Amino acid sequence: MAFKIESNLLDACALAILKRGDTYGYEITQEMKKSIVVSESTLYPVLRRLQKELLCRTYDQPYQGRNRRYYSITEKGLAQLAEYQRQWNDYRTAIETLLDGAKADKKGRDKDDE
Repeated sequence: MAFKIESNLLDACALAILKRGDTYGYEITQEMKKSIVVSESTLYPVLRRLQKELLCRTYDQPYQGRNRRYYSITEKGLAQLAEYQRQWNDYRTAIETLLDGAKADKKGRDKDDE
């Protein structure tokens, strides 16, 4: 992807995945990689920040003789996700208006050239 992904967008993506159900860090990374380029080393600071801000919580579960850390979204996290979704829709609409306006302007100029 040609666009830099800011921390708030990563937060929103992680919260959206957690809204689907509790999961662990590697699985969150794999789910994100279906849509954006992200590494585990990028994701874990995001998850720590979400936990610090009480947007998610963690718990450990035994898995193959060791503990696996799971993340779950909190009520505060659900509220923040709803706000991120509202802001994203506003942002997307504004950018699409600009980009589509640029296409319309070019079409108008091309038509004028005929």
